[in-house]
Amino acid sequence: MIQLHYYPSTAAMVPHIVLEEIGVPFERVFVDRTKDAHKSAQYLQLNPNGLLPVLVDGGLVLYETAAVVLHLCDTHPQAKLAPEPGTHQRAHFYKWLAWLTNTLQATLILYFYPERWFNAGNTAGASELKAHAQRRVGELLQQLDGKLARHGGDWFLGTSYSALDPYVFTLCRWTRNFSEGRARDHAHLGPYLQRMLQRPAVQRALAAEDLSPPYV
Repeated sequence: MIQLHYYPSTAAMVPHIVLEEIGVPFERVFVDRTKDAHKSAQYLQLNPNGLLPVLVDGGLVLYETAAVVLHLCDTHPQAKLAPEPGTHQRAHFYKWLAWLTNTLQATLILYFYPERWFNAGNTAGASELKAHAQRRVGELLQQLDGKLARHGGDWFLGTSYSALDPYVFTLCRWTRNFSEGRARDHAHLGPYLQRMLQRPAVQRALAAEDLSPPYV
């Protein structure tokens, strides 16, 4: 059985929702970050970076959220969570998947953990980086909002739901407690996130992770 090593409200929510959409049996393995379980010797054997998620699929141990998502799409093609390989639509799927993890998620990490890039005690530097990161996140959310506005479809790629939607949803909900520039406040992202919340797979993932409102 597939195992998903997760902690609530982290990037692990992306494959969590994807697995719920696919509908195959899987086991959730809780990794308690509050007790540094992600830094334990046992966990570091799965992911030497000490990050979540990790997917175990038989003899395969896989980390990096985008890689996990692609693996699930490729091994469960019946779920139709990615465009057909070799098509222009698939190329754009790859582009946005890379953008979400390398651009939006990376910038959000700067916002939430600015102190990682400064010497201990440099609170002024960390605060400045946090402010710059928040402004940049706002610009990136405008790109997402513009994408939805241009095609007018219900889902990120248009009329077809894909594995990009759990990724967009998860990263957007990370902005729910921003003082300003929240994803839900954008004209097209706001209704889109509400549509995501109506999906049974999303509801199951939120419930399994024992999360409380506001969800986005």
